[in-house]
Amino acid sequence: MEQKIPLVVIAGPTASGKTAAGVYLAKQLNGEVVSADSMQIYREMTIGTAKPVPEEMEGIPHHLIDFVDPSDSFSVAEYVQLAQQKIGEIHSRGKLPILVGGTGLYISSLVDNIQFSESESDIAYREEMIALAQQEGAQVLWEKLNEVDPAAAQKIHPNNVGRVARALEVYHTTGIPISVHQERSREKPSPYALCMMALSFRDRQKLYDRINLRVSLMLEQGLEQEARQLIQKGYGATSFQAIGYKEMGAYLAGEETLEEACEHIRQESRRYAKRQLTWFRRDERYHWFYAEDYEDREQMYQQMAEHVRRQLDL
Repeated sequence: MEQKIPLVVIAGPTASGKTAAGVYLAKQLNGEVVSADSMQIYREMTIGTAKPVPEEMEGIPHHLIDFVDPSDSFSVAEYVQLAQQKIGEIHSRGKLPILVGGTGLYISSLVDNIQFSESESDIAYREEMIALAQQEGAQVLWEKLNEVDPAAAQKIHPNNVGRVARALEVYHTTGIPISVHQERSREKPSPYALCMMALSFRDRQKLYDRINLRVSLMLEQGLEQEARQLIQKGYGATSFQAIGYKEMGAYLAGEETLEEACEHIRQESRRYAKRQLTWFRRDERYHWFYAEDYEDREQMYQQMAEHVRRQLDL
């Protein structure tokens, strides 16, 4: 039987401290970090995506950050393929791969070894569905999906127009609901021996305070300037789906004051954190670490390292 590759996963909502945890564990356990963040993949989007800077990385190699042009689209299937490759390379060097990020779809598609078929694409139809949502509202599109694939609809938030449109596209091109495709694609076992951990706070307000502080720091670091440069270069579509850039775009277009834009960034970030928590809580493989249960972060990270050693028998 083929030996499974040990893989550590550190997930959790935005601003929960995943980057620092990943670096600490990589130092303790001779590891390298693979990012699982669908926005940190883009170049020139550093401040708004809270991309780890060299000082934060502390010399630990970080993979799958900062390598896609903001005008290019990038799919989950492409992510899984690249992440599998990086994890294999890290393992072959005798290092421990540590997957760190908050994009639940990236993580679950990778660890559950979801197989993606290239024949399920009809971009024109997908764009038609997105246009329909813009004209008639996201709920109309979601209800359309609920008719043909209630199982998928239950798992996708009506406001997540991209994923709803993608699910409809798969049904349109193959005649088979995406939920059925996903079930079938899970039939191949995962190539990984997993240790999955998630970070958060027992008191939700503490997480929200950290989010609010992070937004203030982003503004100090030059988020407005970064957004302005992206607009000047014509990187509208992808970048301005991301929280932070979308709101800054409204401010720069004169539609909102700076204070209103900032309040919207805080609000959207809190909503995103809530959706992330819901996603990760659905997966019972995660062992949760709450900041309040420890004297300080260092103690929590030590406990996480111990948990990994026990789980993966290191």
